[in-house]
Amino acid sequence: MNFSDERNLPSYFIIFAVLIITGLVLWNTSLFFQRLKGDETAKVQVWAQSIKSLSSSSLDDYYNLSILIGESNNTIPIIITDENGELLRNDKNEIIRRSKIKNLPEDISEKDLLAALEKMKTENEPIEMDLQGSSQYIYYGNSAILSKLKYYPMAIAFILFLLIGVIYFFFTTSNAGEQNKLWAGMAKETAHQIGTPLSSLVGWNEILKSENVNPEYIREIEKDIARLKMITERFSKIGSIPKLEEMDIVAETKETYTYLQSRSSKLINFSLNLPEEPILVHLNPQLYSWTIENLVKNAIDAMRGKGDLFVDLTDDSKRVFIRITDTGKGLSKSKFTKIFKPGYTSKTRGWGLGLSLAKRIVEDYHLGKIKVLTSEIGKGTTFQVTLRKSDVF
Repeated sequence: MNFSDERNLPSYFIIFAVLIITGLVLWNTSLFFQRLKGDETAKVQVWAQSIKSLSSSSLDDYYNLSILIGESNNTIPIIITDENGELLRNDKNEIIRRSKIKNLPEDISEKDLLAALEKMKTENEPIEMDLQGSSQYIYYGNSAILSKLKYYPMAIAFILFLLIGVIYFFFTTSNAGEQNKLWAGMAKETAHQIGTPLSSLVGWNEILKSENVNPEYIREIEKDIARLKMITERFSKIGSIPKLEEMDIVAETKETYTYLQSRSSKLINFSLNLPEEPILVHLNPQLYSWTIENLVKNAIDAMRGKGDLFVDLTDDSKRVFIRITDTGKGLSKSKFTKIFKPGYTSKTRGWGLGLSLAKRIVEDYHLGKIKVLTSEIGKGTTFQVTLRKSDVF
């Protein structure tokens, strides 16, 4: 298990806990639902049996007792039909409502009554009554509380997921905040530590100038000193909002590319494709150069120091696209986003910070996008950085 997997352990635990809790809630609610449904069915069966038992009694006794028993049920909607499942009607073809329709609005229209009957037929099996040679059926629906109870598990599950989401968000943001402070502190301390020997190098370089040393050597030393100064500035900017300036991204890309090409293995075949005209973008040059450097070094590592590396810059009316392509080992699609997470690395000796820093520089500081555009195992990978032109801001 790598570092990123260990970091995700709290997430896996939270998800597992949510599933267990939700399962228990759904199971208990299902038991409660079935029990309540059984109680309602039993009530209707008692009513049906009472009507059946009193079918031979006087009409007044029938109505009085059926109404008395029916009063104990003020929640379950009931419709009694004939043997064909049709509404009972009198000689005038009027719907018989007294004691035949229960817990439905008194002024319910015939259309709505028929619709309610059809719904009841889908909810529960009817109870048959044999009344002195004729058959009637009692159709009944779910009570209001039972109908609402159907949505109870979903409401509980939603509340649980919302609660867990809030806890997870708080947990991740607090951890991220602590990690950001740690990395920022380490970066600033690194910049401070580099500053001391860098000052000495500047002094020794001035001494070498007076010693008749080959001027070419002096120029190369000065380039590396300038590079060290830039690295120091990069680290000092971590943890603070960098200043963006309107700059030519074509020139900035070319400068970084040239430096990396001159100090990389001769086994790497560099190719550069840039527009001839300047393209203005709001940039922090040190951080942008760091991004390109991280992507190029990542590509070189993927090729194990030997292969072809292409840097391509194109644009449209609003955006600039910087693509870096290598002929390395490639990536599976499952790793397209994972490789940008802090701590993730496929190298035995690596901190897994290069690509995560590049993502932060591009997306948080420059409001752009960085992603793996394409990749194929054994053939190579293309990273794409997208930035907005300065006139779009």
